[in-house]
Amino acid sequence: MCDTLCRTLPTESNMTEHEHHALYLKGPAGRLEAILWRPQAEAHPPLAAVVCHPHPLYGGTMHNKVVYCAAKTLEAFGLPVLRFNFRGAGRSAGVHDKGRGELDDVRAAIGFLAGEFPGLPILVAGFSFGCCVGLRVGCEDERVAELVGLGAPVNGADFSFLVRCDKPKLFLQGEKDPYGAPAKIDSLVKSLPGENRLEIVKGADHFFAGKLGEVGVALSAWLTARHSEHRG
Repeated sequence: MCDTLCRTLPTESNMTEHEHHALYLKGPAGRLEAILWRPQAEAHPPLAAVVCHPHPLYGGTMHNKVVYCAAKTLEAFGLPVLRFNFRGAGRSAGVHDKGRGELDDVRAAIGFLAGEFPGLPILVAGFSFGCCVGLRVGCEDERVAELVGLGAPVNGADFSFLVRCDKPKLFLQGEKDPYGAPAKIDSLVKSLPGENRLEIVKGADHFFAGKLGEVGVALSAWLTARHSEHRG
């Protein structure tokens, strides 16, 4: 199922109205453009999820294919899923702040989800730049229970904050990622406390081009193993 979802990548304009809620969050630098997918009213999801997009100065937005694939996999599992544009991206207010103010954008997104789904643990996922800032905030926030990093740019970014984070984590990395060498992320993951899993997607580059199906399958399998009692 997830393999099909991530390979076909249906456009959001083709989704039914109850799945697609465009909105603006109150952000620290002004409004943040966002999309929230809600599960059916009778659903009892184990988590709510937020997915953070790659670097906005290089074209990254919440509509990035990797971000969308991850969001669709989470939604197919039955979770409410929030995506948003960082400050200065898309229709979000403000200007890019080199990863500093963007931490507060993630906090605003988590705060919104916590308000919409009170008491529900939160999963934070992020791709590339979104992995850097999303996981940093997710490690600090007690409302966040699980973390997913896609295409972690470990070659040039500081991920040392993870050594103090014992929350369950999944890392999905391309075998040919020029920004995140598999050997380097393997060494990092082995040094982390708590329950951690690394999946190297064979033949994949940083953007998992042609391999999004494998990304969806790996993420779905991890969720199923952790929440075997839940059926999306």
